[in-house]
Amino acid sequence: MKFEKEIKMLIVSSYPPRECGLATFSNDIVNAVKNVFGDTLPIEVCALQNKKDQYQYNQEVVYTITSSKLEEFQIIAEKINERKDIGLVCIQHEFGLYGGEYGDYVLAFILALNKPIATIFHTVLPNPDQKRKKIVHAIADLSDKIIVLTKKSREILTSHYDCSMSKIQVIPHGNHSILWEQKAKLKDKYGLSDKIVLSTFGLISENKNIETTLFALTEIVKKHPQIVYFIIGKTHPEIIRKEGEKYRNLLIATVQELQLEDNVVFINEYLELKELLEYLTLSDIYLFSSKDPNQAVSGTFAYAMSCGCAVISTPIPHAVEALEHNAGILLKEFDNPEEFKAAILRLVENKEERIAMGKNAFSLSHAPAWENIAIQYGLMFGELTNRVEDLQFNMPPLKIDHIKKLTTDLGILQFSKFSEPDPESGYTLDDNARALIDMVMYNKIFPDDESLIMASTYLKYIEDIQRENGWFDNYKDFDNQLTKQNGEVNLEDANGRALWSLGTVIGHKETLPIEIVLRAKKCWDKAILRLADINSPRAMAYAIKGLYNYYSTHKDEAIEKHIEKLANELLRHYQINSEVNWCWYEDYMTYANNVLPEAMMYSYLVTGKMKYKKIALITFDFLLSHYFMKGQLKVVSNRSWFKKENARTFYGEQPIEVATTIITLDLFNEVTRNRKYKDQLKLAFIWFLGNNHLQQIMYNPENGASYDGLEDKCININQGAESTLCFFKARLIMEKYSS
Repeated sequence: MKFEKEIKMLIVSSYPPRECGLATFSNDIVNAVKNVFGDTLPIEVCALQNKKDQYQYNQEVVYTITSSKLEEFQIIAEKINERKDIGLVCIQHEFGLYGGEYGDYVLAFILALNKPIATIFHTVLPNPDQKRKKIVHAIADLSDKIIVLTKKSREILTSHYDCSMSKIQVIPHGNHSILWEQKAKLKDKYGLSDKIVLSTFGLISENKNIETTLFALTEIVKKHPQIVYFIIGKTHPEIIRKEGEKYRNLLIATVQELQLEDNVVFINEYLELKELLEYLTLSDIYLFSSKDPNQAVSGTFAYAMSCGCAVISTPIPHAVEALEHNAGILLKEFDNPEEFKAAILRLVENKEERIAMGKNAFSLSHAPAWENIAIQYGLMFGELTNRVEDLQFNMPPLKIDHIKKLTTDLGILQFSKFSEPDPESGYTLDDNARALIDMVMYNKIFPDDESLIMASTYLKYIEDIQRENGWFDNYKDFDNQLTKQNGEVNLEDANGRALWSLGTVIGHKETLPIEIVLRAKKCWDKAILRLADINSPRAMAYAIKGLYNYYSTHKDEAIEKHIEKLANELLRHYQINSEVNWCWYEDYMTYANNVLPEAMMYSYLVTGKMKYKKIALITFDFLLSHYFMKGQLKVVSNRSWFKKENARTFYGEQPIEVATTIITLDLFNEVTRNRKYKDQLKLAFIWFLGNNHLQQIMYNPENGASYDGLEDKCININQGAESTLCFFKARLIMEKYSS
């Protein structure tokens, strides 16, 4: 089968403005894939509707099918077959979405298609009758790939429908990213700071069984009148068509009968996503009361977890899998007000447990964020069309939001809990030096007053933590007091970074206010007197970087001699520790390894001595040979350093190592013009975008932060200064490679 160069995915599904869960799901897929892969994976939609010309759609909808018209399925299938630019047809399946018995019109559609097909089963019912089993088995047999949203659905397909396990892939329901600290802020915004907020949402129908939660609340609100319960969502359009507002009226009457009018609020709207996420984010507890034991998955449930709600749920398969890690309370029964009552009371009266469950839910929701789900769909598309190599990650926008949030009047805080700055972590010279360098670079590309103000703040921290003798301490607490850590740890690396940052400021005197440059020069003049006290390889390398930047605008012979002395010392380390199969400066690799060959290359650029360039190339290529494997970057683990006599440990990868790899690749590309460094640089950067062993993004699209670590089975989603500043610098470098 021949395809055009830019082939597309066609999604067959209900689609907005139709109001249903599957329409929202498909729209989220379209938006997420566009955000992640851009024009390299275009998507079109074939919208299913109940009657012809029912809706006005967005431009991605290129076909419509009336679900009850069998002939329309066949006509559209023929049109799809005629197009060489459609590489995959992705069928979103619910039994009620397609016409015929058990929605068997979809079979005629699949049989008529001459394209690779992926079918996504949103509902997988156990114990099927023969007719249903035959239809599902046929769909699965005719599809090239089957996607389900839970492990339980996969189990049912294999054991109840005799489907081949090899065809089935679990890709969970996606969710939207929010910032944890918004929970308290949104409560303030809506005037609910003194309330315990419960919520449920979705298109209302009898199957939601919301009355169960109302009965559960009757006694609780007498003891806890501060409870507010939001019931969010319109009545399902199909229910409206069949019986009007019968069920909603029943709920309203129940509220009145139970005297809950002061506690229960109906929001009878199909909310826009932004407003919906606000309501969920400000909620403390989410109530999921479905009485359908065969409901495989719930988008509302997924969204609630991603907004940090402690969830109380009936035991649908999705909840059984999602709540096993203490992210909420899984009820044992359906339709049991007493069980709901006990669970609600437990969380209302135990704030710490409630918050802990919400945090667990929030953490677990990173893996199925829509960006990560888009990566899974993209990889599936590439696999079924043999076009994986054509997929390219979109460059995320450059955001300074999280750096600003971490920054106080004293400097940049060290750590965050999720995305919320942690004042107890205090400040370090390490991070303020990094932040100063980032702002100098940022201001050079995007000049603005804000970055200069931030740069001045970081420089002030460096000024204040320098001793009279020129040496720098590293650590301060939130109250601007030096901590005992300064007397317990080696400060050489921090002093090397200080020289790097000060040299960077002085080297950019043409783009910075003279006042900032003079302040940096004053610090530099004292610090340079302590250069002989820097003896560790990385500290020397950082110092060389600072000296190089200083030398770029001050061609001082003394500076050149400093560089040569430090470079010779690094060369001595190399000669002592290197062997035939170990071309390195130490007998182990730890963190920020790239700075060593980078410093040697800078030494060559200043002195012109080829011995520095030769060792720079040998050692950097040796390092890269251990970092790039099977089309991915795999840097040294922070769990166990890589020693030459031991096997290497994997996982535990940190953004600092990825960013320093990118920084050094950029330099080597500029100096050598060897194409391999440019290619490896681009490959290294997409580690952040999802080209890693977990196939998940390592940055927060909401605030521009980087997550702190890539572990073997999960991501550490705290967003500290080091990780964020390293990602920011790497992203700045990509500005010149992103065209």
